[in-house]
Amino acid sequence: MAADDPSTAAGHPIARVLPLLSPAHLDRDFDYLVPPELDEIAQPGVRVRVRFAGRLVDGYLLARLPRTDHTGKMMPLERVVSAERVLTPEILRLATSVAARYAGTRADVLRLAIPPRHASTENGGAKKSASKKKPAEHHVTPPPQAESHTAAEEPGTESRPGGLSSQRDVGAEKFRRGEDERGEGAAADSRTSAAQAPASAPLAAAPVGVAQSAPAVPDAGASSPSVASAAAVSPADASASGASSPVAASGGAGALARASGDVASGADAAPVVDTAAWGRYVHGGAFVAALAAGRGPRAAWQALPGEDWAARLAELAATVAAGGRSAVLMVPDQRDLDRLLAECVRLVGDSAVGLSAGLGPAARYRRWLAVLRGQARIVVGTRAAVFAPAKDLGLIALWDDGDDTYAEPRSPYPHAREVAMLRAHETGAAFVAAGFARTAEIQAVVESGWARDLLAERQVLREVSPRISAPGDTDFALERDALARAVRMPGVAFAAARAAIKENAAVLVQVPRRGYVPSLACAKCRTPARCRHCNGPLALPRSADGEAASPQCKWCGITEAAFRCQACGARALRAMVIGAARTAEELGRAFPGVPIRGSGGGEVLDTVEPGAQVVVATVGAEPLVRGGYGVALLLDGWALLGRADLRATEDTLRRWMGAAALVRPRGQVIVMAEPALPTVQALVRWDPVHHAAAELAARAEVGFPPAVRLAAIDGTTASIAELLDAAILPDGTEVLGPVPLPPTARTPFSGADSPAEVERMLLRVPRSGGAPLARALVAAQGVRSSHRSDAPLRVQIDPVDIG
Repeated sequence: MAADDPSTAAGHPIARVLPLLSPAHLDRDFDYLVPPELDEIAQPGVRVRVRFAGRLVDGYLLARLPRTDHTGKMMPLERVVSAERVLTPEILRLATSVAARYAGTRADVLRLAIPPRHASTENGGAKKSASKKKPAEHHVTPPPQAESHTAAEEPGTESRPGGLSSQRDVGAEKFRRGEDERGEGAAADSRTSAAQAPASAPLAAAPVGVAQSAPAVPDAGASSPSVASAAAVSPADASASGASSPVAASGGAGALARASGDVASGADAAPVVDTAAWGRYVHGGAFVAALAAGRGPRAAWQALPGEDWAARLAELAATVAAGGRSAVLMVPDQRDLDRLLAECVRLVGDSAVGLSAGLGPAARYRRWLAVLRGQARIVVGTRAAVFAPAKDLGLIALWDDGDDTYAEPRSPYPHAREVAMLRAHETGAAFVAAGFARTAEIQAVVESGWARDLLAERQVLREVSPRISAPGDTDFALERDALARAVRMPGVAFAAARAAIKENAAVLVQVPRRGYVPSLACAKCRTPARCRHCNGPLALPRSADGEAASPQCKWCGITEAAFRCQACGARALRAMVIGAARTAEELGRAFPGVPIRGSGGGEVLDTVEPGAQVVVATVGAEPLVRGGYGVALLLDGWALLGRADLRATEDTLRRWMGAAALVRPRGQVIVMAEPALPTVQALVRWDPVHHAAAELAARAEVGFPPAVRLAAIDGTTASIAELLDAAILPDGTEVLGPVPLPPTARTPFSGADSPAEVERMLLRVPRSGGAPLARALVAAQGVRSSHRSDAPLRVQIDPVDIG
């Protein structure tokens, strides 16, 4: 059927479709003909099935066009899977930006952004909405389109969120007044569309009858919104759209009353949102006021010790929802999700929903549809929630961005923090990176001027902080303390724990690993103990009867009854680190009659009741206790600090501060680590900002992210060489390696086809060269896929595990 056939649907007979195809060289739009019977439901954003290269594939309809540049025969749409318009224009733009930022394809990003369709849920949800149309209209106000937030960017903008070269051209006085500051040098360097890929990349011929076109997203150089000019929704705009008018918060101590139309179904009056707690932070009241006024401030919030962070984030989300806009809140895991969602439901009722991978397909899709249809204004979720299709997004916030669960393990391996900053930048929404500690990446955007500090005065900090000390954990210090040799803690820590128990307070003991004795070493030379058969690490298992057991290999399971060190020949063994089970056993003997509770692994406690008890928890699994712990003991600090990881010190401080924040004011925190270390000193002073600034400066000096852009290419020697031969790398690219794949990194292979050795090649460029490097890698992957190269390969931009 020709394009000018009069039997085609009148008006806009051409459908521009993005097929969900894996090959990189097919990441482009194709034109199809719309049959007359599909004209009504074939709308932009719906799922479709099209014929591509002789087979049916899934895709998304991007646009309806009156004509096409293709002059040959055209293929019609096979069918429209559903009339639900699941791909919104904002999410399409975000997917394009993320694909360009991480050298991936839009199809891979959309697989992460849009959950699989659940037909019965979609149809049932539509019928249910229709049957209850009147109540829904009473409680939910249709928002204006998110595109109204975006303005054109000035040409020539280079640096982006996270850049280190931006100027601090906006004073703190404007932020104090709640004004929406935007620096020209803070635009995102990933606003590069697939249309900018080099023309030299060979492309496979399009199937007969399918018109191939360039991506529908405009060139980034002409349409990317700058930080200086992105528009924010004003209170008048919100009022004109039918949303309830926001009530400005005064100094952070005011209350926000929401109109009954924004309350969950069944509520007669909106609860009062008290934001007085934000008055403890410098500019906290101005930040809340800016949110209530519809502006988009951006901040790095360092929560005070003992802060109810879930309640504070819920207050920000409720403030945004009061103005008729939406909020997306992200947390690392299900435990934090449940806590934050409970606070949001308390304030806004059913207008808050939770999204996580732990939900079943039906429940997840039902909640996702509620967000898409505007029935839910607040989204609480894990990393995938960053793509939630929230209507008129006003706030995007994430808690504890240093947690490694924010890094997506599927292609193109985006990090939720970076995607959140991209989305906030493009939509003009407010952005909050919250936590007790701070990462170097967030410090970078603060120093660039893209975000501002949201901190408390030192006097306020001293009033709520526990007393933190570091007696030291060197062998010399422990040998002088007889008690330390028995229970692996110095006498001052034992005395503090005993005093807390006497006061009927709980004691928290944080250990870096679960198990009994998870690793052993030679007692003489400290060389890690290895199995003679497979060279695996030796560990001491816990026997069922409590008696001593022989060392056992963690790989092959063979018992090593006659160990001899391969380095010095000594036979004695010592524990490199003691696990949670062994620690609980030792503390049980040290504190007879006191309940000993464990939290970690498959048995994580969310909360424990107040009272005299000892809670032994692995890092990240510390339960809450009402009123706070009396004492926290952070054991084996060297095991966390000594990891061969770029982020070892940053991650250690984050985990220590997370545990110390659970201690009540004027309680006591004792960390078993060398007191002279900068990380330990940062904990003692409770100064994560200075530590993050020092970490950022150290990475800039040696050339590691976020000071530079780094691409990691993992694969065999042949596949890496093939990609680099096809890539036209930008000038100034440093090629580092090859080196072995870090032991903590996932392999790019699966099954029995995994080669014996996987290598990693690193490509390093300045931040200004991040976009050209990503485009070069996209083009090179297109060459490989067009040549049908099947050698496994993985390309990651700024991976978490660098080595």
